Amino acid sequence: MYFMVFLYLSLMLLGASLYLLIMNLTYILEFNFMMLNSTNIYFVVLLDWMSLLFMSFVLFISSMVIFYSEEYMAGDIYKNRFILLVVMFVLSMMLLIISPNLISILLGWDGLGLISYCLVIYYQNLKSFSAGMLTALSNRIGDVALLMSIAWMLNFGSWNFIFYLEIMKGDYIMQLISYLVVLAAMTKSAQIPFSSWLPAAMAAPTPVSSLVHSSTLVTAGVYLLIRFNFSFSSNLMMILLFISSMTMFMSGLGANFEFDLKKIIALSTLSQLGLMMSILALGEYKLAFFHLLIHALFKALLFMCAGNIIHNLFNCQDIRYMGGLVKHLPLTCTYLNICNLSLCGLPFMSGFYSKDLVVEFMSMNYLNIYIYLIFYISIGLTVSYSFRLTYYSMIGNFNFMSLHIIQESSMIMLKGMSGLILFVVFSGSMFSWMLFSTPYFICMTFFMKMLTLFVILIGGWLGYELAKFKLSYQLLTLKFLSSSLFMSMMWNMPYLSTLGVNYLPLYMGKLYLKIFDQGWLEYYGGQQMSKNLKMLTLMQLFSINHLKIYLLLLIFWLMFLLLNI
Repeated sequence: MYFMVFLYLSLMLLGASLYLLIMNLTYILEFNFMMLNSTNIYFVVLLDWMSLLFMSFVLFISSMVIFYSEEYMAGDIYKNRFILLVVMFVLSMMLLIISPNLISILLGWDGLGLISYCLVIYYQNLKSFSAGMLTALSNRIGDVALLMSIAWMLNFGSWNFIFYLEIMKGDYIMQLISYLVVLAAMTKSAQIPFSSWLPAAMAAPTPVSSLVHSSTLVTAGVYLLIRFNFSFSSNLMMILLFISSMTMFMSGLGANFEFDLKKIIALSTLSQLGLMMSILALGEYKLAFFHLLIHALFKALLFMCAGNIIHNLFNCQDIRYMGGLVKHLPLTCTYLNICNLSLCGLPFMSGFYSKDLVVEFMSMNYLNIYIYLIFYISIGLTVSYSFRLTYYSMIGNFNFMSLHIIQESSMIMLKGMSGLILFVVFSGSMFSWMLFSTPYFICMTFFMKMLTLFVILIGGWLGYELAKFKLSYQLLTLKFLSSSLFMSMMWNMPYLSTLGVNYLPLYMGKLYLKIFDQGWLEYYGGQQMSKNLKMLTLMQLFSINHLKIYLLLLIFWLMFLLLNI
């Protein structure tokens, strides 16, 4: 039911978005939410081509994911609850997309954070619980930053930030708000130093990963920055460019050392988020949005293919057990290959239209050698881990159980995946013609024009070599164990964001418990003091035998009377 509703809504919103784009229209709707004494509280909705197009993509991907989940989660007792959680997740994202107001953005933002926690801990085990807590607490930092920006925005007399972005750009308060918004977006989109929650969130079911990593949770940060981009100062943009380029490089490097199928795809998402944020920091928000849309399609399908493979391999996620799957799962492997090639930016696939444009736009700018190198190396690393994944899963020897039944019998899952494949192939060219009415004029030398293709080829060769010499590669890894662990553990970031943050508070808690709760407070705490006071109070002695004491006091009183007489 939800699948059909979301699909129809998606098509309607796509048409409306194209109409608004062609007519160059923007609608801002205000609903009188409630009236308290003389105060009106309005609910504001922003409808322009960008919000409608993004909503259309989110609804289309979520409709395919829900359809896919019908079979993927078929063995689950609480399947309906899972579907409802996904629907609530999508609705939170919708609220965030259509909000030009910081309060309603916070509602959607917090909804995403809360429901993502519920979905990450869906499989009730220790790993899921710790991953869920890491996800929730990392995102709380961004929530606090948003709350602080809401407090600062009181100075403007309204929380509708859309009206103040350009006109107040030079204002100190607006700059402070933009710094806080960037911090919030960095936590949601898992940029350094908040990156460790993204691979940890892979504890969630695969359909959730498909939705989270394509168009909802992690893209919320990028979308918020696209909306706020007019208010960014040059200093802030340089900081954002540095952090996002480092994230892109770090995740690309980490994915080449990873053996968990879902984590490789998660690190690839992180790399693409770094790319979106860095192009945004260079001042081209439309291009960042274009790459966001195209990436959403092929990343959703990539996770769906991974889910089908994991399903067939009895929930095994280690790519070293896979190999030769193209014989057993031809259609799934075809889709996986197409998505991988689109991710690499192979000419005339959808990813090429956004990625190549992004890189060429970057090359046209006047930047230092660090940015050039890190961009091109990151592109090479993307191709490297994609080819390594392809080799391990499709070309190498089949390393799973000898007795197996691996076949493409899951028709519903295949239909859900097939709904996305045409868009993965054709959406790049289609939307590049639609969104950019004026083509970018890029004038480059032949060497620079060919550099991207050259780096892609080198990256592909490197990934193939890394995968081919499995044994020697593993021996090499053992030789340089410390460095490979450093790379695969995302530059020790999981340690920093877990043990690095909670070790001292936990140790202090232990000391507090030992010294105070079970130590001095045992003697001087509330209960012990009340016991001591009871023992010391003379009045207690009087009240042990009431009648005797009363008569004794009466005799004393009579004696005093007689003595006075």
